[in-house]
Amino acid sequence: MEVVTEIQIAKTLVRVVQGDLTEAPVDAIVNAANSHLQHGGGVAGAISRKGGSVIQEESNTIGYVPVGKAAMTTGGTLRAKYVIHTVGPRWGEGDEDNKLHSAIESTLRLASEKAFATLAMPAVSAGIFGFPKDRCARIIVSEVAAFVRDGNTTLKGIDIYLLDGEMIGFFEKELENLRREP
Repeated sequence: MEVVTEIQIAKTLVRVVQGDLTEAPVDAIVNAANSHLQHGGGVAGAISRKGGSVIQEESNTIGYVPVGKAAMTTGGTLRAKYVIHTVGPRWGEGDEDNKLHSAIESTLRLASEKAFATLAMPAVSAGIFGFPKDRCARIIVSEVAAFVRDGNTTLKGIDIYLLDGEMIGFFEKELENLRREP
């Protein structure tokens, strides 16, 4: 795990971390999930493999989650005690930007409702769902900034875990743009 960049927004430290999301030492990690919560590939597959069958079993009990919404299970054998399953949009389905805003907001709201202090998330929808990486970074950073500036959060730390160098660059750029805001 390597912290690439960080910025303090209101009372929350937001960091871009190059590393394995499944190893994040946080209260909850975010799974970039599909609506049926079937965790076969991508980030979801990695989380399910590392956390054990209990994550899929609890997800099966939840069933369906609409695009733009989030649900929660325990973390099984992960370092994080909980997994927030966030359903971002697939590129090409329509209204993708608004759906991604909603997915991130739903995630942050759920984490705050559960009184979590720390959260780690991937670049939701930018992997196998095909969302353009630069737009994904812009939307996630703007939604995180708006949410924590609102002040109704228990989150003291939000880490964005990434492996892809190009994706890291887009998030670094968006955090740098926040630093320049008056």
